[in-house]
Amino acid sequence: MNPFYLLMIALMLVSFFIQWRLRSKFSQYSHIALQSNLSGRQVAEMMLSDNGIHDVRVISTDGMLSDHYNPADKTVNLSAEVYQGRSAMSAAVAAHECGHAVQHATAYGMLKFRSAMVPALSAVSRFMPLLLIAGIFLINVSIIPLGLGVALFALTTLFSFITLPVEFDASKRALAWIERRGIVTSQEYAIAKDGLRWAAMTYVVAAISSLATLLYYASFLLGGRRSS
Repeated sequence: MNPFYLLMIALMLVSFFIQWRLRSKFSQYSHIALQSNLSGRQVAEMMLSDNGIHDVRVISTDGMLSDHYNPADKTVNLSAEVYQGRSAMSAAVAAHECGHAVQHATAYGMLKFRSAMVPALSAVSRFMPLLLIAGIFLINVSIIPLGLGVALFALTTLFSFITLPVEFDASKRALAWIERRGIVTSQEYAIAKDGLRWAAMTYVVAAISSLATLLYYASFLLGGRRSS
């Protein structure tokens, strides 16, 4: 079998495992009550207030693990389990999303770079797959379509890797704050750190998968150049 296919199957299995492990950890830790008895919403509002952020709303959203910060309308969107939950996991996730709000408020460089890429990626995502597929079929005629497709895919891969420091930094801010503020005990802190580490791993695998796919398409491009 093609080594690339073996790699992608391996990455897919790792991704499935990490997603399963994250959901398992979330379910397990969500049943461990927070001694401070604060809900995810209260934790989020406290962290925003402590960082002098008063123009960001904390709202509940549908879907498990759908938590995110939206810089467009300045909202911290928490899934119902996190918004209402009173566990170390709920506190960690809520604080993590507020970490993004703090990044936004303090003009964190990597977040600004990542946000600046979003409009361009949204525009090219519509026709990039067509360029890649057409480019492979037309490789013996011209390498230009595939070259363009690879260049655009490189942007998506770059975006995946830029996401990593953004996510790690948000978790670092969250963990430092919940410990400093006394939101969690030492045992609850370990739970929060473990949960956020598994969440971060989903982004790591996504970035590696994107890079592997980019190299796969680039190999067609290099092969086409040699034959031309």
